[in-house]
Amino acid sequence: MIAYQDTHCHLNLNQFENDLEQVIYRAQQEGVDRILVPGIDLETSRKAVEISEKYEFVYAAVGVHPNSASTWQSNSIENLKELIGHPKVVAIGEIGLDYYRNYVEPALQKEILAAQMALAAESSKPLVIHNRNALPDLMPLLEEWVKSLQRTGNKLANKPGVLHSYEGDVVAANQAIQLGFYIGVAGPVTFNNAKERQKITREIPSQAMIAETDSPFLAPHPHRGQRNEPAWVSLVVQKIAKLKALSLEEIANTLTNNGNQLFGWRSSD
Repeated sequence: MIAYQDTHCHLNLNQFENDLEQVIYRAQQEGVDRILVPGIDLETSRKAVEISEKYEFVYAAVGVHPNSASTWQSNSIENLKELIGHPKVVAIGEIGLDYYRNYVEPALQKEILAAQMALAAESSKPLVIHNRNALPDLMPLLEEWVKSLQRTGNKLANKPGVLHSYEGDVVAANQAIQLGFYIGVAGPVTFNNAKERQKITREIPSQAMIAETDSPFLAPHPHRGQRNEPAWVSLVVQKIAKLKALSLEEIANTLTNNGNQLFGWRSSD
């Protein structure tokens, strides 16, 4: 069976509270052998860690999402530091900038992002970056952060993180790749009207991308509009293989190796 990884799946949200066991089972039946569950605030970060403790092939990222920035408190960093010490926590996220929802002032978003980027550098955990309509502000921050990692000899400079569910253009994607970031490819690449996104995916090197669902959001075709789940990451990988004119096995192996490199979780046997 071909093995898949869902590198971004919010099993810690209430959409899964009634049938998490079945969702996990369907993912395993489809060949998904690694799932990363990112937090969006302290509560969901703790929930991500709890889920990772229950399921061997599930890992956690902890962080405060820009749309949750109003929940940030003076002790938030200390609380995140406690969570980071857990052996199943492999990344800091989901963090970043979001100028689409406009829930929080950009200045506060940047302040919280900077604090968590510093925490990532301190702990050598890669970033899971959220971006919505904010690349012009985000990319300079990431570039300066990576340069600081390089100056200090931080090993994280070689694998700083992923731009999850990437929505930008090829130019910004290549800029991120040059900095060492992976590009997260999610369900929208399968949409029939996503011609530009598909073009970008063709042009991005396979060695620089990882697959994700962003469940429960962004369900791939033919499930668009339904609650997404990690089993359907197989549809994302199948679409990437088709766009790249590569075999499913080849692209799945490449994406698996990329996920292993970024998150340092054990490779599939």
